[in-house]
Amino acid sequence: MPEITTGRRLDQPRIGRRRFEVDPDGFARLSERVARFLGTGRFLAIQSVIVIVWIALNLIAWQIRWDPYPFILLNLAFSTQAAYAAPLILLAQNRQDDRDRIALDEDRRRAERTKADTEFLARELAALRLAAGETVSRDYLRGELEKLSGKIDDAVQRAAAGTGPAAGRGDRRRGNRKDRPAGTDEDRPAPAGAEQSRRRPGPAGG
Repeated sequence: MPEITTGRRLDQPRIGRRRFEVDPDGFARLSERVARFLGTGRFLAIQSVIVIVWIALNLIAWQIRWDPYPFILLNLAFSTQAAYAAPLILLAQNRQDDRDRIALDEDRRRAERTKADTEFLARELAALRLAAGETVSRDYLRGELEKLSGKIDDAVQRAAAGTGPAAGRGDRRRGNRKDRPAGTDEDRPAPAGAEQSRRRPGPAGG
C-alpha cells in the first residue's frame, strides 16, 4: 500500500493564518481627526490654493502640463476625496453618537439618583416637622417660665407686705376670737371633778 505523503505532519495542530487586524478605536480616532480637519477653514484654503495652481499650470505652462482641459485628473482627485471623506465623516459621527449615548446614560442615572435623594430628604423633613410639632418650643417654654417667675414675685411681695394667705387666716382667727361673747363655754374654766375624771385612769381589766 503506497504511503500518502503530505506537506505537513498530521500529529501536529495546524497553524492558523495570520489575519490583518485593525484597531477599531484607533481607526475611529483617526477618522474623527480627519473629519474635523475637513470641516475647518484651513482645509478649504489649502484646497482652493491647490486647485488654482493646478488649473493655472495646466493652462499656462504648455510644456509641463499633465492634466489639460477639461482637467480629468483633477475631477478624479475630487471624486476620490469625496469617496473617502464621506465614510470618514460617518465614522466620526458614529463615534460622537456613542459618546452622546454614554453621556445620556450617565445623565439619566444621575437624575434618578438625585430624584431618590430628593424624595428621601423630603420624607426626612416631613418626619422632622411632625416631631417638632409634638415638642415644646423655645418661645413657649420662655413664656411659661416668665409667667411662673411673675407669680413667684407677686407671692413674695404679698408675704413681705403681710397681705398673703397666711396673714389673712391669722387675721380671721383673731377676729373670730374678738367677736365671741365673754360667757361662752370655751372661756369658762372646767370643773374640778371633770379634771379628776379626765386624770383618773380606767379599770385594770380595760
